[in-house]
Amino acid sequence: MNKEWSDLNKKMQVQISKEKTFDEGKKTLFKLRNTLFDCIKKLQGELSTEDFSSMPFINADGYHSKSIAYSLWHIFRIEDIVANDLIQQRQEVLFSENFISKIKSPLITTGNELVKNEIAEFSKKLNIQALYEYCEKVKLSTEEWLKNLSFKDLKTKYAESDKERIKSLKVVSNDENAIWLIDYWCNKNIKGLIQMPFSRHWIMHVEAILRIEAGLRKVRDKK
Repeated sequence: MNKEWSDLNKKMQVQISKEKTFDEGKKTLFKLRNTLFDCIKKLQGELSTEDFSSMPFINADGYHSKSIAYSLWHIFRIEDIVANDLIQQRQEVLFSENFISKIKSPLITTGNELVKNEIAEFSKKLNIQALYEYCEKVKLSTEEWLKNLSFKDLKTKYAESDKERIKSLKVVSNDENAIWLIDYWCNKNIKGLIQMPFSRHWIMHVEAILRIEAGLRKVRDKK
């Protein structure tokens, strides 16, 4: 894991664990997220549309076996679902701003159910400009909520009714590779959700995105 990102994540976790350093912890979280998002944004101006759906490590084990477009969709679909559907119980950005139409995605799920060539075919259908707009809107939406989060809110827990509510929305596939997410999220309190998906989940997938980008560059250099 990138040392700078790992150190920021560890620092944030320590800070939010104590009421007197909680607000500083939120600032550290925002710094981490902004740093990671800058990496994502930088690629928008450097890669072709084809690059976003390419999978240079399609047969590898790990998040770098996906495409960049899929990875962006996955990161921010999960964040949109957790921050809006689960925590705030309000309509997701995907629907409130009609991004499902703008992005031209055939799915509203997290994409966990897709494998190998299914990921590549899905990625080719996405409008990358609209996808980036969606990512930024979700990021800002989450951070507006985080700004108002109090230390006592960290202990908020979820119940079976919350699991059923998320299932009813059909935003998580019933496929065995995806359905576990609902239990995973709902078995955490808000403090746990800050780690996954609002910080460490980003780190894992942005590192994978950068590995994919490096793989694409290596292929280009050989031509």
